Order: sequence, then C-alpha cells, then structure tokens
Amino acid sequence: QVQLVESGGGLVQAGGSLRLSCAASERTFNIHAMGWFRQAPGKAREFVASLTWIRRSTSYADAVKGRFTISRDNAENTVYLQMNSLKPEDTAVYYCAAALWAGNWNYWGQGTQVTVST
Repeated sequence: QVQLVESGGGLVQAGGSLRLSCAASERTFNIHAMGWFRQAPGKAREFVASLTWIRRSTSYADAVKGRFTISRDNAENTVYLQMNSLKPEDTAVYYCAAALWAGNWNYWGQGTQVTVST
C-alpha cells in the first residue's frame, strides 16, 4: 500500500508560480508512473501530467504544456509539479497519483488546493 501526501498548494496571483510536492510513503520501485490530476469546482477530474518512474518519460495535458514541469527526486521518493505562468483557469484541487502499471492509477493523495487570482 502506497500512501501519497501532497503539499505546496496555496493562493497566487495570475502569472505567478507554485511548486507542488508529492511524497510516497515507501520505496517506489514497484511503481510504473506517478502523475498529477486536478479537479475544479463543478468539473470532472482531469489529467495534468505524468512521469514514468524508470524511463522518466513525461506527458502533459495540452492546457499546461510549456508552463508546468513534472520531475522526481530519487532519494526522497518524491514527485514535483512546477507550475509557472499560472492562470485563473488553473484553479483546482490538485491530486497526486501512482500507477503500478500503465493505464491504471492505483493510489491517490488527499489533494491540495491551488487558487489563482486575477
């Protein structure tokens, strides 16, 4: 059982930056990938970015390409989401997730709120 704990959310003005962190509770050698999703009020949860753990292949939603960067820290079993040039439409609860195999997100964090003001 992998537990994921997110941190780093908050309130920022449009054009600003935030970095989210997601710490896994145990070694991640069984994990295929980790990713970030978000859910805005009244909307469905949507994919933001993912990173495969061995090959370090990244994938991004079109809405965040060129502004967000996903990365990992081997030693701390932590994945990050660097968010730059934030827009009000990025406002959402951001969730970290871990997949044991491709296409199946098995574990989820509790979420962290990101609010971008105009």
